[in-house]
Amino acid sequence: MTSDPRDVLNRPARPADFTLRYGEHPDQVADVRLPAVAGAPLVLFIHGGFWRSEWDRTHAGPLAADLAARGYAVATIEYRRTGQPGGGWPGTFSDVASAAVAVPDLLAKEVAHRGLVPVSVDRPILAGHSAGGHLALWYAAVAPDAIGGVVALAPVADLARAYELDLDDGAVAALLGGAPDAVPTAYASADPMVNLPSNVRTVVLHGTDDPIVPVAISRAYCQRARRAGDDTTLVELAGVEHFAVIDPESAAWPAVLAAFGTVTRGEAVPGD
Repeated sequence: MTSDPRDVLNRPARPADFTLRYGEHPDQVADVRLPAVAGAPLVLFIHGGFWRSEWDRTHAGPLAADLAARGYAVATIEYRRTGQPGGGWPGTFSDVASAAVAVPDLLAKEVAHRGLVPVSVDRPILAGHSAGGHLALWYAAVAPDAIGGVVALAPVADLARAYELDLDDGAVAALLGGAPDAVPTAYASADPMVNLPSNVRTVVLHGTDDPIVPVAISRAYCQRARRAGDDTTLVELAGVEHFAVIDPESAAWPAVLAAFGTVTRGEAVPGD
């Protein structure tokens, strides 16, 4: 285990097997890591970083490499972020939607072209951390029939509340262009909390000692999702902070793996 939770953000990982391009912008790409087994389920992973350009998909390398070693095909999606031309509302969201549609087919074609073992790309698992967890929850509500399940790790699941709490010094306002009363249409479209039910099997994992995205946000989201009729489970990880849920070397990692097992194979997961 590492002493500094942020070590995972700079830890080297197995390089991607190849990178797919789903659009013309330099950040409209996805890194793919493949397992050795045929018919592996596909995970589309969306990285966090409060939607800001300072953070890219590189820091999700250890997570993606570990999942690939355990039999998942993993495509780590990049997207335009705030601080970049076209980032924020609606460009960040349209990128995620475009990637979710295009990457599975692109991956299947590339695997066939390279003569690699085939991947099961139908109804992939959508997963994400922090801001990426928000985007995973958002897209699941937009296109539930295309998604096999969601694993949301410490997600920013309530944008209005995140704005009130001023998470990461105005990250939500930077994403959507202002306060909820200034841009109500953006919040109505982008906030997972107000777009329920999603009708997608969802597991949310959140550490109780998370100082960056409060666990109370996930508690409120999961409670509302279940009231709306969704099959949503919250797994609270006692004593766990924000980055442990993307760190294969952390004590929280078995719970993350269990969540992926739940949404891919219907295995039981301890939750609320």
